[in-house]
Amino acid sequence: MSETDCLQIKRFSERCVELINFRESLSVYLKERMNAVAPNLACLIGDIVGSKLISHAGGLTNLSKYPASTIQILGAEKALFRALKTKGKTPKYGLIFNSTFIGRANQKNKGRISRYLANKCAIASRVDCFSENPTSKFGETLKDQMEERLKFLSSGTKPRKNKDAMNEVIEELKKEGLFFGDKVRVAKTGDEPEEADDEEPKKDKKKKDKKDKKRKHSEVAEDSDDEVKEAEKPKKKKKSKKD
Repeated sequence: MSETDCLQIKRFSERCVELINFRESLSVYLKERMNAVAPNLACLIGDIVGSKLISHAGGLTNLSKYPASTIQILGAEKALFRALKTKGKTPKYGLIFNSTFIGRANQKNKGRISRYLANKCAIASRVDCFSENPTSKFGETLKDQMEERLKFLSSGTKPRKNKDAMNEVIEELKKEGLFFGDKVRVAKTGDEPEEADDEEPKKDKKKKDKKDKKRKHSEVAEDSDDEVKEAEKPKKKKKSKKD
């Protein structure tokens, strides 16, 4: 080999090393951003597939607004419109095909798993989008549900219901000082009144408001009746100077 060939090989090897390092740095950056923006979605379906879904949808907010049926075929729009035009079979999956869950399923169960996975992705994206302090616990529970679903399709073991799984996560958050309502927020302090203690005063306030409204309506009605009576009374003629 000549010196020029050795130089070219050396440059090529250095370029390969740079690309490998650049790829590793990108993967680390992507993992950090996904854990900060959508931890549940990343825990459920992975950083790469989750980022592709968010990018294709145009943002996490748009992805959270999509139904599960749209998320299922997200990325396979050309195949979908071609099937609708030719009246053929519609695609079963789009970008979520790269998930390991679909690869582990049997050929006859790939459509079921893709539909179930799209449903869980919709839940995870909504939790990530509309929570103040998102955690990855919902994503871990949804991932466990996917494992249970795979076992159900293979062996027939009954999986947990979605309601029970979510309630378990909510109880864990309450024990850690968080509660899940419309958003994941910090729990109330002990100085604030509890909801059970506030029920009776609220009821009394409602009753007082109703009584006040009735009184106001009755007073307005009486005033209007008095005005009508005064208007109906005949006016007295003024005496002229001649009289």
